[in-house]
Amino acid sequence: MALTLEERQSFLAQPHIGALAVNDEPDRAPLNVPIWYQYEPGGELWVLTGPDSRKMRRLKESGRFSIMAQALEPTVRYVTAEGPITRVTPVTDEMHREMAAHYLTPDQVEAYMKQADAIGDQVAVYMRPEHWLSADMGSF
Repeated sequence: MALTLEERQSFLAQPHIGALAVNDEPDRAPLNVPIWYQYEPGGELWVLTGPDSRKMRRLKESGRFSIMAQALEPTVRYVTAEGPITRVTPVTDEMHREMAAHYLTPDQVEAYMKQADAIGDQVAVYMRPEHWLSADMGSF
């Protein structure tokens, strides 16, 4: 059963690991990678990546991407959102901390942030969802 827009947005706002997909080279399937993301219902979704990464090169070329989040409990449910990139900005420490806090406990955030410098420069890529797929397949 498909989810309503409110249900899709609420589900996507939860801290699921996303699967980002973007067009790859002409002779390749889409690049599909697990990723942390942030989303507020009705707003833009954003992800972090390296400014010179393969992912960022493909995002620039394509101008859009999709993200899929899923859960197995309490029911088997997924949401996919796809849309255009609306902006790319440098990542601040506050943004990096916000993203980590979405997924980690406070103690884990501090440990993560101590290692974040080793990750190198990051950019935030923002997308406004235009197209949605979703389903709640119930529990098994």
